[in-house]
Amino acid sequence: MTADCPSLLLVDDDDTFREVLTQALSRRGYKVSNAANVATALLLAEQNPPEYAVVDLKMPGESGLQLVARLKQLDEHTRIVMLTGYASIATAIEAIKLGATHYLAKPAEVDEIVAALQRGGGDAHVELNSQPASVERMEWEHIQRVLSENDSNISATARALNMHRRTLQRKLAKRPVRR
Repeated sequence: MTADCPSLLLVDDDDTFREVLTQALSRRGYKVSNAANVATALLLAEQNPPEYAVVDLKMPGESGLQLVARLKQLDEHTRIVMLTGYASIATAIEAIKLGATHYLAKPAEVDEIVAALQRGGGDAHVELNSQPASVERMEWEHIQRVLSENDSNISATARALNMHRRTLQRKLAKRPVRR
C-alpha cells in the first residue's frame, strides 16, 4: 500500500459486509479504515480526516446522518456516499443537505460505490422512472419523512401519524417497498 492512496473511512454495523467491502475497496486503490459505529468512526476521522467516506444510515446508537455532518465539519472536501437498506426520499434529501455527495440503496455493487465517490455531482441525463411510485412506497417515504422530522423518535412519529406505536414499529421493521 503506497502512501499516495486516497484515504477512505467505511462505517457500517454489519461486520461481514464491512470486511468484504473493505477488501474490495482496498483492491481498488483506497487506504481503508473502518468502524462499526459513529463513535469509533469519529475517533478515526479526527486522527486522520478521510478524503472519502462510505457511511451506513442506520446503525445502533447515532445515525449515519450525524456522522455525515461531523465529517463535513472536520473537512468540507470529504466526499461521502450514504448507503442504506432503508432508502427513502426524506433521508436522501437530508443526507445531501448535510453534505453527502451521493446516496445509494443497499445492496450496492462495489463499482457503483466507487463511481459514486468519483462523481462530482448529479447526472442530468439519468433516465426518469415513467411509472409512479406505488401507494405502499409512498406510505413508506411519508413515514420516513415524518420520522426524520421527529428526530427518529418512534413515539412522537406515531402520534404525528395518528398511528399506534406498535403498528409503526411493524411498518419500520419491513424493508422499503420497491417502486
